[in-house]
Amino acid sequence: MNDSVQANGAKPADKDRVLIFDTTLRDGEQCPGATMTFEAKLEVAHLLDTMGVDIIEAGFPIASEGDFEAVSEIAKRTKRARVAGLARAIERDIARAGEAVRHAVLPRIHTFVSTSPIHLEHQMNKSAEDVLEIIARTVTQARNLVDDVEWSAMDATRTPIDYLCRCVEAAIKAGATTINLPDTVGYAIPSEYAAMFATVRDRVPNADKAIFSVHCHDDLGLAVANTLAGIGAGARQVECTINGLGERAGNAALEEVVMALKTRADKLPYYSNVDSTMLTRASKLVSAVSSFPVQYNKAIIGRNAFAHESGIHQDGILKNAQTYEIMTPESVGVSKSSLVMGKHSGRHAFREKLRELGYELGENALQDAFTRFKNLADRKKTVYDEDLIALVDDELVSAHERIKLVSLAVMAGTGGPQSAALTLDVEGTQKTFQATGNGPVDAIFNAIRALVPHEAVLELYQVHAVTQGTDAQAEVTVKLAEGGRSVTARGADPDTLVASARAYIAALNKLAALHRRSQESKAG
Repeated sequence: MNDSVQANGAKPADKDRVLIFDTTLRDGEQCPGATMTFEAKLEVAHLLDTMGVDIIEAGFPIASEGDFEAVSEIAKRTKRARVAGLARAIERDIARAGEAVRHAVLPRIHTFVSTSPIHLEHQMNKSAEDVLEIIARTVTQARNLVDDVEWSAMDATRTPIDYLCRCVEAAIKAGATTINLPDTVGYAIPSEYAAMFATVRDRVPNADKAIFSVHCHDDLGLAVANTLAGIGAGARQVECTINGLGERAGNAALEEVVMALKTRADKLPYYSNVDSTMLTRASKLVSAVSSFPVQYNKAIIGRNAFAHESGIHQDGILKNAQTYEIMTPESVGVSKSSLVMGKHSGRHAFREKLRELGYELGENALQDAFTRFKNLADRKKTVYDEDLIALVDDELVSAHERIKLVSLAVMAGTGGPQSAALTLDVEGTQKTFQATGNGPVDAIFNAIRALVPHEAVLELYQVHAVTQGTDAQAEVTVKLAEGGRSVTARGADPDTLVASARAYIAALNKLAALHRRSQESKAG
């Protein structure tokens, strides 16, 4: 069933429409190590707008000059979606958010303040009456800047219901058009989360003047369940992220919420305007630019979501896919194509295969990816879909690199010492160095440190095979920490040592981007 058309062909009433508020670029980016570059944020925002997301929370403008610029540029470029900037209930935050989103076709300021006793006492050092005054003053300020203001009660699920109702009433009276009652710490269970919405909507006299929103974290694994419970209790906006990216255990996953509404319309008679066939594409893009892999058994978009190994399951699928699949792979953008890619494949077939996998590359990026594919095909007997995904993800991440790998030669074995001769392109200048180390990987990393001096500490080095076989591509994950910041990056190549170099260099590029952003913020 189409997500915007009922079974009888009639369009659902607007009261049944659920607005999708994506906060991948704000709450998702707060996930440790998931910082995205300016260019990556623009790319993700464009895809979110194309796929039908209603509101894009583009960032936290007061956080840094880089965040402000990203929100401002996304506001200018977005054609359909509302663009929101987050702001604490502080005058300078709200002013900065208003400035960042002012060029948007549909601008929104999203402001929040804590309401739970534990937050008021230990974090804010404010009284309940102080917070009511802050709500009235700051929501009014935001409403004077834009027509669309969202107010959030941080830690709403641990706030006494009587006080929560007073806060909501004050926010709506001051001009808030959307009220968000988040489960900030992932504490709620579905029945009590639904009861909170039902009570607030029933007891607050001006509740009908605002749209209510859910925002759930996954600390107990209940984010999506709580989200659906909130919708059932009258919430008509869902705050979520691609792949469930977010702080601690993450947020409610956009793809899971969208497909739950679409697949179980018999029990959840609501709909969204998101094009579900673009979900896999969005997942892969966010995973690539954030360097956060998607777990194989992740619902909807995981590698194994439509994979069947059990003989009983395989038999059922061959007879009728509905025996073990409650949704079709095509509905989320996964192709069943059996097209085999190898060294005799042409550019046209390569482009079509990438489209099936959810990638639409420009001519230059396509040619670069095709060249790497040909090189890979010469070295591997079979090129699997996962090989292509790793190859293109690596290409996407490296598109804006300051440091690039040019060549690598390694000497290893029992004789020792192990050494690495490395050539890098650093901002357009090629540099070469040969280093030794306690093993080939150590030698490679020593060579990189010699060519690009830095104080970063290696916190994680991890290798796994992308596909089966002795000729499988290796995917290496590297985590570097420097100056209180940490970043995670990946590199893929059939040669584990080359993949190691790519991953370390990608992490350095991320750290450099963070440093530039920090310097720009100080200069501003």
